[in-house]
Amino acid sequence: MAADPKHGQGTHRPELSVAKNLFFGEIVEENLFPYPELRAKDREVLGMMVESIDDFLKPREKAFREYDTNAHQPDEYVQALRDMGLFGLIIPEEHGGLGLSNGGYARVLAQTSSHDSSTSLTIGAHSSIGMKGVLLFGTDAQKAQYLPRLASGELIAAFCLTESGSGSDAASIRTKAVKNPDGSWTLSGEKIWITNGGIAGLFTVFAKTEGADGKMSAFIVEAGWPGVSHGPHEDKMGIRASSTTTVAFSDVRVPAENLLGEEGKGFKVAMSILNNGRTGLGGGAVGGMKQLIALSTAQAKDRKQFGRPIADFGLVREKIAQMTVDCFAAEAAVWMVAHYIDSGMDDYSVEAAMSKVFASDAIQRAAHEALQIAAGNGFMKEYPYERQTRDSRILSIFEGTNEILRLYVALSGLKDVGTQLGGLKHAVSDIFSDPIKGFGVLSGYASRRLSQRTGFGTDKIISQLSPTLRKAAEVYEKSVVELANASDAVLKKYGKGIADQQYALKRLGDVGIDLFVGLCALSRAASLETSDKKNGAQASRLAWLFAKQARRRIVRNLRQLEKNDDATMDEVAGFMLEEGRYPWDVI
Repeated sequence: MAADPKHGQGTHRPELSVAKNLFFGEIVEENLFPYPELRAKDREVLGMMVESIDDFLKPREKAFREYDTNAHQPDEYVQALRDMGLFGLIIPEEHGGLGLSNGGYARVLAQTSSHDSSTSLTIGAHSSIGMKGVLLFGTDAQKAQYLPRLASGELIAAFCLTESGSGSDAASIRTKAVKNPDGSWTLSGEKIWITNGGIAGLFTVFAKTEGADGKMSAFIVEAGWPGVSHGPHEDKMGIRASSTTTVAFSDVRVPAENLLGEEGKGFKVAMSILNNGRTGLGGGAVGGMKQLIALSTAQAKDRKQFGRPIADFGLVREKIAQMTVDCFAAEAAVWMVAHYIDSGMDDYSVEAAMSKVFASDAIQRAAHEALQIAAGNGFMKEYPYERQTRDSRILSIFEGTNEILRLYVALSGLKDVGTQLGGLKHAVSDIFSDPIKGFGVLSGYASRRLSQRTGFGTDKIISQLSPTLRKAAEVYEKSVVELANASDAVLKKYGKGIADQQYALKRLGDVGIDLFVGLCALSRAASLETSDKKNGAQASRLAWLFAKQARRRIVRNLRQLEKNDDATMDEVAGFMLEEGRYPWDVI
């Protein structure tokens, strides 16, 4: 994706993070406006691919129900995905792939997800995380050896990080790699919940390597090597047809040349892969929401109650409208983050986390409401609603739980608000290592007062906005200064104890998410007002609706930093944890 330079809003600034600067009370206008567009090359490829994907997947709707029931994608179906080139989406053309940008890739995942989430997961786990390490950190020799076979689907890839007892706590992994005298490695351990585990020919594996601080390294491991095995297919709640297994490594000899990235830098490799891959998950969520909206509008118009279509009833209309607001906002944020990745932003990790949290929460709300509109039909396996409800549930767990990511957003935003940040800076970089105790401390906090001359409470963003969008912009101009003041106050109040204040961090994180997502929606609506004469005005209404809703949430979250029920909630939790059961009964 690339922004149109002829907008007069200043030069794109890759060194500045939009999300982090929100906590300073600053809106980095240059990195938000104008809204980016897909590359011409991507548009050309996608124009052909989207129709082909629909032609291929739409007739298989009944088959997808069978795959879900049987918890298996037939070999011939996976082969058909290979034949369509869906395993080479982001691999450069010189290695046999299609060379799509992250924005183009997310658009493909949106299309496949409108038909079947398990299909998107098989493709996405391969591209977003399975082989992304080779693409980002591989040597020229590693790329030449593996990328052509990954592009063709001869090798399907999987990402092996999670272990029993070390989900978000990545640093506690027990899988080990011991260096041999000849430079090779002996790898031993077991990974759990590995997507594509049963069909992968190549694994990106993370293991502890010897060192004073027990650092982690990444390795490229082939499934056919002696000592590599996988367990049976996991029986899952959703995305049932996709392959999920344990993967075991028993004294596997890994050649020296299959070390991925630098020795001891595996944590950086893992986090870079996860951050870079979140547009696939977000794109899939958007595609699923679009399908749910289409199903719901058709259901609302076709189903009659009391002699009228249920589309006439306010509570049904409210659900459809809210699904649309959420989808518009999620789509705006997901493709903005894809643009940040494609345009070479120095740091987009917080924006990626924000878009993932919002999009994954939004599709679960949409699935719930779509099923409700379908009523009894929605509960029946004959219809797609219940499967989409089950499938979407994993998205707030995948690639960092939304709880962890909310804390990550807040701590990342706060870490630059103080002037002495050694402990907290280290903690934020290690957030996935120990998400509770390992956040670290804010060492020697010294207050940072806002500079009112740079606060956007007085300066207007995008003066050319239409009246509707100008009102929305004023919401964000006001709210961003309030976030900065609240961040300043929270750091003063808690000092080095800020890392343990998860209730407060969640609220600050949610405010930041609402601001970033809302600004993306504002930017996209501003673009559509001029480029989409038919629907541009409706896009502006969606952006204004989101701004008003976001404002109510922001006010509530900021107020509850001071006045809340946190202590009482904590006491109730302590009582229940001690009891271990619900102790009241009517008899």
